Amino acid sequence: MSRIWDISQTLRPGIPVWPGDTPYSAEPSWVMENGCPVNVARLCLSTHTGTHADAPLHYHAEGQAMAEVALEAYIGPCLVLDLTHARGRVEPGDLPAGLPARLERVLLKTCARFPHDQWRADFTAVAAATIDLLAERGARLIGVDSPSLDPQDAKTLDAHQRVWHHRMAILEGLVLDDIEPGHYELIAPPLKLAHLDASPVRALLRRSEA
Repeated sequence: MSRIWDISQTLRPGIPVWPGDTPYSAEPSWVMENGCPVNVARLCLSTHTGTHADAPLHYHAEGQAMAEVALEAYIGPCLVLDLTHARGRVEPGDLPAGLPARLERVLLKTCARFPHDQWRADFTAVAAATIDLLAERGARLIGVDSPSLDPQDAKTLDAHQRVWHHRMAILEGLVLDDIEPGHYELIAPPLKLAHLDASPVRALLRRSEA
């Protein structure tokens, strides 16, 4: 048997979004009444709402759009690290001494409790040198529970640019409150959105249990 953890935010009215970005809204377009046999809704949201994957197009002019990225990075073995002790940025020295020599996907837990109901500008970002270290060990994907790899006021997006250099994938806005450090299987493919810079995802972790 295997256990599954949903590490996604619930998309809903009032979900915090990056300051100035599009707020989430939903309304019915068809309603099951007066002879209509179905309910159908329409959504308005940013591509970066909630738990999402950044496409390279988001942070590099030559980057691929979401529909063009390879899916292999978003599915497979991953390692969850508890880095709630890090402050400001996750530096290489914040990583555990026993970090495996080779890894494929790494999820960084930086907050003890995810701020579901408010925007926190002081979230923990990731240093560019940490991206380099993880890439040297084979990481194809980095995921964080913060809304961005870089600080809110960043202009050069140093962490994102190192991800581009190493051709890694990014997940942001994960909910890792109840996830213990360790090895899991990640399942978090993005939507096949043509010409767009990101995609909400339903991110899952799975682990076999005896």
